[in-house]
Amino acid sequence: MADDRNFALKIITPNRTFFEGEVQMVEFNTTEGEIGIYKGHIPMTVILSPGILTITQEDGIKEAALHAGFAEITQEKVTILAEIVEWPDEIDADRAEAAKERAEERLQSKTPETDIARAETALHRAIARIEVIK
Repeated sequence: MADDRNFALKIITPNRTFFEGEVQMVEFNTTEGEIGIYKGHIPMTVILSPGILTITQEDGIKEAALHAGFAEITQEKVTILAEIVEWPDEIDADRAEAAKERAEERLQSKTPETDIARAETALHRAIARIEVIK
């Protein structure tokens, strides 16, 4: 039986449809902060920031690392167009830890050639990957 609290969630990356189904809630980071969406949310479009994507369904909670993109929110549906989204079993923990260390080193060195925004984004992505596999 369909729950009347459910709404449609579709997550699309350049390579695949990452997720499509009925959910009770979805949470993710935006450039304005963390947001949680329920059915009937005010319509809006937001820019995504790296972090953990949390999908709440009747049968439990799923988490994934979400890196960047946009989300269109309506009262009945949320569509996420993401650069990269990864389930925990798709993440290489050693590689994520190495990426975190490289980003931290870049931020600490602060040479004139260092792209601070890029290093911060890389750090946030690595942290999201590490957190979602814990």
